[in-house]
Amino acid sequence: MAYSNRNIVINELIGLNAKVLDSLDRKQAGISGTIVDETKNTLVFETKAGRKSIIKKVSTFIFYSGKDSFTVKGDEINFRPHERIGKALKFYKYRKV
Repeated sequence: MAYSNRNIVINELIGLNAKVLDSLDRKQAGISGTIVDETKNTLVFETKAGRKSIIKKVSTFIFYSGKDSFTVKGDEINFRPHERIGKALKFYKYRKV
């Protein structure tokens, strides 16, 4: 399935390249790398400096899929990966195509 601005919140994130656009923890803003793991509250980035665990709820992310990029607020994906499909539908409905 191709990623779009709308379905990014309900799709698998592991394996995507991403960047922390903004975070309440200023040390985490700007971190970029490949998503290698995900829990309910965190995304784990593989960066040049090693693995970094980023708190979803207080961050805004840019996910890259091919030539496309998608900005996502952490509260839109702050669910367990296997629960995101059902619970993130409320965000899916309001995201622009």
